[in-house]
Amino acid sequence: MDLLGKALVKYSGKEIVGGLIVETEAYYGMDDPASHAYGGKTPRSEIMFGKPGIAYVYLCYGMYYLLNVVTEDEGKPGAVLIRALEPIWGTDVMRKRRKTDRNLTDGPGRLTIALGIDIGDNGVNIVKGENGLHIFKYGKKNNCSKEDNNSKIIRTSRVGIGKGREMPLRFLLSEKGKK
Repeated sequence: MDLLGKALVKYSGKEIVGGLIVETEAYYGMDDPASHAYGGKTPRSEIMFGKPGIAYVYLCYGMYYLLNVVTEDEGKPGAVLIRALEPIWGTDVMRKRRKTDRNLTDGPGRLTIALGIDIGDNGVNIVKGENGLHIFKYGKKNNCSKEDNNSKIIRTSRVGIGKGREMPLRFLLSEKGKK
C-alpha cells in the first residue's frame, strides 16, 4: 500500500518516462502459494530475501518483464508487483514503445514495455535510482494519507494467478467517486 501514489520513473540519457503508481499486488513469504518464495529460497526467488528497495524483475510467460519491489527486511521474503501507473512523464516515448495511444501503463507487462524496464534492471536499488530506475515521493498522493482527500485505496483479491488468488492483496488508488 505504501507504494501507491509514489512516482516511478526510468531515466535513459535525457529521456525520462514514468508516472504515479496506482495499482500494486503483494506477494509475501514462503507460505504464500502465489509467491516465487513459496516453499523456500531458490535461485529465482533469492532476490526476494534481500534488502528492501531492490527491484525484482523477471520474465513472465516468456514474453513480458514484470517489476516488483522487495519490501520486507533482509532474510524475510516479500515483494510488491507494480501493476499500473498513471502516466505523467514521457508519454510520447511510451506511445512509441507500446505502438498505441491506449492503456499505456495499465497492466504490469504494458508498464515495463512503456518504461523500457527489462532484466537489466533486476537487482538494482530502485529507491536510490540505480540504473535510472527510481521510486520516490511526489506530490500530495504520497502514502495515500488521510490528508489526501482526492483519493482512496481499494483492496481486492489478486488477479492473473491461480493459487492464492483469493487473498485480498491487490491495492488500487482511485479518485473519489470513481469505481
